[in-house]
Amino acid sequence: MFLIYSIIYTIVIFVLFIPQYLKRPKELRWKWVREKLGSLPEMDGSFWVHAVSVGEVNAAIQLLRRLRRQYPDMPIVLSTITDTGQKVASDKVPEGVRVVYLPFDISWILERSFRRVKPRMLIVLETELWPNIFRLSHKKNIPVIILNGRISEKSSRGYKKISFFMKKVFSYVTVFSMQSRLDAERLKVLGADEEKVRVSGNFKFDMEMSGEMPAWTAAIAGPVIVAGSTHRGEEELVLSAYLENIGKFPELELILAPRHPERFREVADLLREKKIPFVRRSELGARSIEGKPFSEKVLLLDSVGELSSVYGMADIAVIGKSFLGIGGQNPLEPAFWGKPILCGQHMENFPFMQEFYDEGAAFEVEPPLLAKKISELLADPDIAKKAGEKAKKLYASNSGAVVKALTIIGQYVHLN
Repeated sequence: MFLIYSIIYTIVIFVLFIPQYLKRPKELRWKWVREKLGSLPEMDGSFWVHAVSVGEVNAAIQLLRRLRRQYPDMPIVLSTITDTGQKVASDKVPEGVRVVYLPFDISWILERSFRRVKPRMLIVLETELWPNIFRLSHKKNIPVIILNGRISEKSSRGYKKISFFMKKVFSYVTVFSMQSRLDAERLKVLGADEEKVRVSGNFKFDMEMSGEMPAWTAAIAGPVIVAGSTHRGEEELVLSAYLENIGKFPELELILAPRHPERFREVADLLREKKIPFVRRSELGARSIEGKPFSEKVLLLDSVGELSSVYGMADIAVIGKSFLGIGGQNPLEPAFWGKPILCGQHMENFPFMQEFYDEGAAFEVEPPLLAKKISELLADPDIAKKAGEKAKKLYASNSGAVVKALTIIGQYVHLN
C-alpha cells in the first residue's frame, strides 16, 4: 500500500509542481524548490516540529518558546506547508528556530532531508499524517509525537475508508496527544494503539495574555458589546441587534472589530451608510483620553493585535464567523477575561465549545435572536456575571496543555 501511495503522490507532485512554483511570490520560489526537494539546514540532533499552516503555527509558538528555554542547546526546525504559515512563523518564532517548507513525502527526498537535519524527534501538530515521513522516522528510531491532535468527524469518515492503511501509518507514531476525549476515541476506532493515545488538552488554552487593557478603553463608560473578528454580513447583524437595544439601554456602546484589515474601510462605509455615528480606533491617537474624549457610541477597532485585550472591557462578547461564516473565531480571549460569550451556530473549529454551552459559560444564538439575548443579559447582569465566571473557570481548568506536551517530549528526548 505504501508503494501505491508513493506512486500516486509522485504523479500528483509532477502534475502540480509548476503551478505550485508559479503561484508563489518570486522571492520565495527558490527557497520553496530547495526545501521541498530536501535541501534543509544542516543540524545535529534537532527538534523537528511540523505545523501545516497559520492556525497550527500559532498553536505551536508557546511550545517552541518553552522548548527553546528548556533545551537551549538543541536546534529546532519548524516546517510548514503554506506560504502564510511561513510568514507567520518567520514573524513569531523564537530566535534561532529555522523555518522551512516541509519536503515532499517521497523517500529519496526524505532521506536527504534527514541526513541534513538529523532530527532527534519529529513533533507534528494537529494530526498531520505523512506516511513516508512517519515510516522513515520509525526506521531510524526517531520518535514521532503527535501533539494537540484532533480528528474531525469528516476526516474520521475519510480515514475509515482506508483504515487498513491508516492503522499501519498509526503504528509508526510513538505518542498521540489529543485535544479531547472525542478526538482520542475517534483515533482508537481508526486503529491507533490504545496505549499510545492520551488526552492532554488544547494548546489554544495556553495563549499568552497580557491581562492589561489598552489605555484608551478607560474612556468608554459602557455597558459595552465587543463584536470580535466579524466577517462580511455579520456587521449588519450586530448593528441591527445593537440598534434594537439602544432604546432600552441608552448608554450602550459597541466596539466592532472586523477580522480582516482590508475590510476596515468597507465597514466604515457601512456605518456611514446607516448614518451611525462612530469613531475609528486609529483616530484616537490625537485625542486626549482624560474624561470622555469622544461622544460616539460605536467604535470601529481598525487596529491589529488589540482585540484580545479589548475584550477585557466587554460586558458581552459576540464571536465573529460563527453566525454567517463557518468555523467561528477564538472564544478563549473573552473567556480569559471572564466575559459572557455569544456565538452563532457555526463554531466547528472549537469543538470544546459544547462544554461551554453545557455549563452555561457561553450561549449559542440563532441570528434572529441575537438582539433578544443581548437584551436579556443587559437586563440581568447577574446572569451575565455568572456566565463569565464559568467561562473563566473553564479556561483555567483546561489550561496546561503545553506543559503536558513538554512532559511527553521529555520522556523521549534522550532516547536516541
